[in-house]
Amino acid sequence: MVRRDASVLVVAGEASADMHGARVVRKLEELAPGTSAFGVGGDRLAAAGMEIVEHADSFSVIGFVEVVRHIPRLKAAMDRLVRLAVERRTPLALLIDYPGFNLMLAKRLKAAGVRVLYYVSPQVWAWGEGRVRAIAERVDRMAVVFEFEREFYRERGVEVEFVGHPLLEEPRLARPRTPRKAGEAPLLGLLPGSRWQEVERHLPVMLGAAEALVRDVPGLAVALGRAPGIAGGSLDGILRASELVVELVPPEATYDLMLRADALLVSSGTATLEAACAGAPMAVVYRVSPLSYAIARTLVRTRHIALVNIVAGEEVVPELIQGRLTVARLAESARPFLTDAERARGVTERLRAVRERLGTPGASERVARMALRMIDEA
Repeated sequence: MVRRDASVLVVAGEASADMHGARVVRKLEELAPGTSAFGVGGDRLAAAGMEIVEHADSFSVIGFVEVVRHIPRLKAAMDRLVRLAVERRTPLALLIDYPGFNLMLAKRLKAAGVRVLYYVSPQVWAWGEGRVRAIAERVDRMAVVFEFEREFYRERGVEVEFVGHPLLEEPRLARPRTPRKAGEAPLLGLLPGSRWQEVERHLPVMLGAAEALVRDVPGLAVALGRAPGIAGGSLDGILRASELVVELVPPEATYDLMLRADALLVSSGTATLEAACAGAPMAVVYRVSPLSYAIARTLVRTRHIALVNIVAGEEVVPELIQGRLTVARLAESARPFLTDAERARGVTERLRAVRERLGTPGASERVARMALRMIDEA
């Protein structure tokens, strides 16, 4: 019999995790009315009824070096979460992605007697075996969103379920692509990232590439998709440095942009899978501090960085990472999607195959049911 008054700790430190977590929290309340949630989240989790102990905006830090500067603040937040979990006799923690923080938190929660369900696996298949051992010791059950991850964990003795990817629950991404009308200008979409550090590093290069493409592609329009955690006014300084006329797209219209753009320039991350679900040809970019990149090169074990290419098992879309990310290379990578209709259609077809590898809709309910079983077992 599932406890109807259980209070679940949820930690969603990023924009995509906030979206996925909100769906699970709603399903928990639907399946077991009276179940409550508290922890780290953003506006979506708050709207789903979760008590926000720490807002996800304060967790938006990327890169090894960058994280070091924020350790005291992150440690204080972790201390608070553990204390509240013990005080409230929380039977279960649902930790979503964000491995640098969540795997350390999992260790402390496990020691405090809180069961741990981890949703959206860290990319341990890219980072090597060390984190797998940590997961086996600290996590009671994994809910993975890629089918190949299920076999990876099973071979290493970790209890795991493949739940499918939560993006398949997004009805806006299930719509057909918006065809360009006769005489309508082609459209280039810019998605520089969900964190300010990403925007600062990616957007100037994207704007430079867009300027080059506008010169080459007659009538090309440019639109910028703004992530939920990025204030519209904060982009003004970067945009003023460019001569382009750029349509600023609010967060709630980002999927519309993906569906109507002829090509996208996208920051590596969940957005590449969202764009794949929308069938949008894209070039993927990513840049961190030089020291963070040097550290990552010694650790990463995968050929690709873009999730869309990792799922496909091959390079479906071009990747421009760190030093390879230049204005000229980025423009060159995106140009065929705007000038060669056959090439663009071919990429869209290959992206459709990527979408099929993501499973079937219903991930949030599967995770909620896993959580309720674990609460019942506690």
